[in-house]
Amino acid sequence: MGRMGGRGARFLPVTLLGVVLAACTSAPVPAPTGSSPVALSPAAPSPASPSAPTMASPSPFEQPAWTTYHADERRSGVDPSVSRLGDVGRVWTSTQLDGAVYAEPLVFGDSVFVATEGDSVYALDEVSGEVAWRTNLGDPIPQSDLPCGNIDPTGITGTPVIDPAGGLLYAVAFVQPGRHELVALDVSDGHVRFRRSFDPPGLDPLVEQQRAALTITGGRVFAAFGGLFGDCGEYHGAAVGVALDGSGPLLSYRVPSGRAAGIWAPSGPAVDPSGNLLVATGNSDSGSGFDFGDAVIRLSPDLEEIGWFAPSNWAALNTGDVDLGSVGPAVLSNGLAFQIGKEGVGYLLTPDDLGQIGGEAFSAGVCDSAFGGTASMGPFVFVPCTDGLVALRVRSGPSFSVRWRTPEFQAGPPVVSGGAVWSVDIGSGDLIAFDAGDGREVFRARLGAITHFATPAAVSGRLYVAATDRVVAFGGV
Repeated sequence: MGRMGGRGARFLPVTLLGVVLAACTSAPVPAPTGSSPVALSPAAPSPASPSAPTMASPSPFEQPAWTTYHADERRSGVDPSVSRLGDVGRVWTSTQLDGAVYAEPLVFGDSVFVATEGDSVYALDEVSGEVAWRTNLGDPIPQSDLPCGNIDPTGITGTPVIDPAGGLLYAVAFVQPGRHELVALDVSDGHVRFRRSFDPPGLDPLVEQQRAALTITGGRVFAAFGGLFGDCGEYHGAAVGVALDGSGPLLSYRVPSGRAAGIWAPSGPAVDPSGNLLVATGNSDSGSGFDFGDAVIRLSPDLEEIGWFAPSNWAALNTGDVDLGSVGPAVLSNGLAFQIGKEGVGYLLTPDDLGQIGGEAFSAGVCDSAFGGTASMGPFVFVPCTDGLVALRVRSGPSFSVRWRTPEFQAGPPVVSGGAVWSVDIGSGDLIAFDAGDGREVFRARLGAITHFATPAAVSGRLYVAATDRVVAFGGV
């Protein structure tokens, strides 16, 4: 169809997801310069779709927000504040920041919060994109100081988390001479409330990467660790946690592997209905027996191991470098957990009884391979695969089947907003939206150079996505 220039692309209305469906580890990737968004034929809006809510100057605690990776502790990735969007285009592009952005933007109050590999946290004005404040947390670590890796320099990689009640943003900064620190910032002005060591005890910080998103449960903030790109050194999967006010001892859990078994997926730990953490590990050097590589592990808020799952072919996954934990767990609205990894096999799990080896509730092949984090709404799960985006419908039993799949592209972790599923094409640097009902493309815009696993935040019909060292906002025009 016809191309449109200017600020963005024409986005054509799509209906609320529930109405439509009921009726029927790398460096920045260069992308071509310029912008050539496209517009496709309109979808008929459903009269049953509710209209978007009116925003009448609510307080920051009342208005829609995106305070953690993919919106909530389940990692659903859904913006429920709008049912459908009309014309959408590029609203603003921020000034150049002091480093690449691997973390997902967060939104709270009237600000968009962005963490960089320059070890800075920025608050950008939600309306204009102008810098409201910036706090630098230290000097990042150049790649030349590390035994392997592909982020240069490394500062803040994992997505921070915001505690709305306390008004604090928590980030883990990798700072000179080579240590990880948890820093709590006041969201109003960037003032540092506290900072403390957050390295897993007994492990070498120079081979532990904090890529997984932070999360909050049980009055504590948690972060998980894996290895650097290249899997060098004696690294181990680990998780640490501390009280939200920074007081008390550091809680820690180390995956009981001979080596490796990193918790590295960008989506990080998910929280199940009982308030426990679910983490997924990568390959381990298992030797002769199972040692929790390629597993899903359930941890209490005290970081005690209270359950686990591993595929029956865990040994082959380990041998073949086929990480189960290339995607983090997600908790679905029915209480089940969904897990998928490099093998492209999806698993439905029961958090209260993960079943240990081969104990999934259901499993089936989904795609070639998956990375990052999923999105889910109602009975539907949207999976980012190296050969496209796949929509699954979860049924009672339980089981799932493919609802639709897109043409092939390297899909970044998706989010759902305005009846569409949004994903960044990691190969081309395009932001693409697909109708949530049938998977047809309804929007495309060029971002430029991006980082691996780039994923938008979506609040009140606006989307905020990192394009390497800038943030781009899309919304109604």
